[in-house]
Amino acid sequence: MAAEATRDATPVARPAWPVNWATIWDRVAEAIPEAIAIETNGAELAYAELEDRAARLAGALEARGVRRGDTVGLFMYNRAEYLEGIYAAFKLGAVPVNMNFRYRARELAELLRISRSRALIAPSSLRTEVLGAFALLESPPWLIEVRDDAAEPTEAASEYESVLGGRLADAPELTGAEPIYMFTGGTTGTPKAVVWRHGDLLDAQLVSMYGTAGVEMPTSLDDIVAIAADPAIPAPRMLPIAPLMHSSALFNTMNALTLGGTAIFLNNPRFDPAQVLRTIQERRVTRTVLAGNAVSAPLVEELRRAAEAGEPYDLSSLDLLISSGMAWTDDSKAELLEHLDDALLFDVFGATEGGPFAYSFVRSKDDLPARIVLANGAAVLDEDGRELDLESGGTGILAYAGPKPIGYLDAPEKTAETYRRIGDKVYVMPGDWVRLLGERRVEFLGRGSNVVNTGGEKVYPAEVEHEILEHPDADDAVVFGVPDPRWGQAVAAVVARHAGSTLDADGLRAFLADRLAGYKKPRHVVVVDSLERSPSGKVDLARMRGLVEQAAR
Repeated sequence: MAAEATRDATPVARPAWPVNWATIWDRVAEAIPEAIAIETNGAELAYAELEDRAARLAGALEARGVRRGDTVGLFMYNRAEYLEGIYAAFKLGAVPVNMNFRYRARELAELLRISRSRALIAPSSLRTEVLGAFALLESPPWLIEVRDDAAEPTEAASEYESVLGGRLADAPELTGAEPIYMFTGGTTGTPKAVVWRHGDLLDAQLVSMYGTAGVEMPTSLDDIVAIAADPAIPAPRMLPIAPLMHSSALFNTMNALTLGGTAIFLNNPRFDPAQVLRTIQERRVTRTVLAGNAVSAPLVEELRRAAEAGEPYDLSSLDLLISSGMAWTDDSKAELLEHLDDALLFDVFGATEGGPFAYSFVRSKDDLPARIVLANGAAVLDEDGRELDLESGGTGILAYAGPKPIGYLDAPEKTAETYRRIGDKVYVMPGDWVRLLGERRVEFLGRGSNVVNTGGEKVYPAEVEHEILEHPDADDAVVFGVPDPRWGQAVAAVVARHAGSTLDADGLRAFLADRLAGYKKPRHVVVVDSLERSPSGKVDLARMRGLVEQAAR
């Protein structure tokens, strides 16, 4: 494995699978050409049609000079053209770039500059931000615009359907070493890209694809195609609720196509719990990707409303709900299970940087509290980089030595920090601390950068947040360290209370009195009505710190 990520991302080591995802989907389309690959806005797209449209889009990109290793930006909501754009780029050996559709013009311009995108696929409804970004660039990319509103055509863009001409004429040889960039917001606010290779990403997704379906793991491309074409194996009907610009939703939707299933998109990109539940009911969705509590909680609210109104939703088709990298608490899972027949809640503890590190599987309330179990390839290291005995009961840093990204794009120092070679292994270590509980089970304690050091004692935010959320009126919480002249750092908490609750800081302190050691108890407590998490479930920590500072003054 290379010590750093480069533009061509071609390290000496061979990828785990010498297979590109475009090759897989081409073969699946040959095997089941009439099967439905995508359902959207009442329309259906068969696998043969999807392959043809991707090949013609790849031909258009090639005609405009996009070559192997070049980048193609995707700045749009969940829709069929998102998957077509990814598929087309893969066919070229090019690199699709995920771009947050919430970005404003300056943010988009910066990402286009960093990624060096040669083309950008975007909807007409986002034209204002796109053209604003282009005005800030010396050499804007070729804009391919998907018409999704009543806006008049613009000379600044080529209309998506009109560019779909001849198929890709000279497809490159694909080896599985081609890169996939997944951009994520950095701690400084500057986007950074994690660089996967196709073959390594495929290997990392095998459990999510086949383990959850109870299917024997494939060992060859022929096996993958045979599973997708086997009528005895139910093909998944996948509804990604989370945006495809996030790795969890994208990778699991890619997995559904690899299994010969159907990707189903909502008619309206805005998150509407009622629309989601109607779609699951009417389209007989079997799998969905959500974003932990941030999506689960509003779904439960709508399920309860409908049940109380005597019009419950029929979710009997749903057999798998997947979340990754987001807080999904036992309470939230228990509330959701009240409305499900026999669905599996699959919580993947991973990161864009790599993994999966651990899993939990919950099918009924008897499975709660959820058992978080280390994945194959995961390890726990002490501060000197030694692997701990998984039965030791010790505390250490979570690491993963299985197939993983090759690093960060154009960031060798950051790559070396996160992807550490220790002995004969390379570990990805995003910085999570865990406590070993035996039988490969772990308890998450928090990110190393978030661990609070108060008077020489380490406080893990996750542990404090867990105790806070045991309060019946606490709806959400975030815990972090703030400067303290005596102790170096003090523990601070911002807590969101249930609607109508009178919970205050004194009441919470009294509740925690005999639940936490003195040094773990929040010295600063602010109670609010909502943490105002982003649609992806993230908290604006700078704003939280500001609330604490204001209260302290």
